[in-house]
Amino acid sequence: MPVIKILPHAEYCPQGAELQAPAGTSICEALLDNGINIEHACDMSCACTTCHVIVRAGFNSLNEAEEEEEDLLDRAWGLEPLSRLSCQAILAQDDVTVEIPKYSINHAKENH
Repeated sequence: MPVIKILPHAEYCPQGAELQAPAGTSICEALLDNGINIEHACDMSCACTTCHVIVRAGFNSLNEAEEEEEDLLDRAWGLEPLSRLSCQAILAQDDVTVEIPKYSINHAKENH
């Protein structure tokens, strides 16, 4: 089972974390299932960029991004060549390391 290492993020994961998730699981699902409440305003339907992550290790082990995801990523805050929408990035067998960007396109959040 692949390990996802999450780099520290002040709001979602202050100490960083390591978790396991089955291959075939999206990074977003894995984070949510393990209590890391990453934003996902479109309920993981590939319609926003709030679940944007930067894959610092293991990028090539993920499924290839489809055109719809690539188009949306153009609107993500802090876009980098290793950026993915975590709702579309599906784990294979290799471990990955992800960074959740400091900001998202949402300036106002519910329940805050």
